[in-house]
Amino acid sequence: MLVANGSHICLTDIMTTEHKKLSELKRHEAGLVRGFTANNDDMVLKLREIGFAEGDEVEILGRGLLGGTPISVRLNQTVIALRSKEAQLVEVDTVT
Repeated sequence: MLVANGSHICLTDIMTTEHKKLSELKRHEAGLVRGFTANNDDMVLKLREIGFAEGDEVEILGRGLLGGTPISVRLNQTVIALRSKEAQLVEVDTVT
């Protein structure tokens, strides 16, 4: 909570969130997992088994040289590599 001129201002009053796919984040951009695109249940199950869950913090660390794949992602405190198709299924909220 911020205090400005004696008034309390909640951070959520001055921040906005943007919905994106994990594959759309730029290098060092972070967000919170919002959910999954439901068009591939098997792949969503695989992502959940890896450790993805709603509310988890994710950050893009880098991308491969050829076609931008694999994508290096920090998921909470773990670094993993995803294919672009997998990253397209993860929906995230970013704070601006």
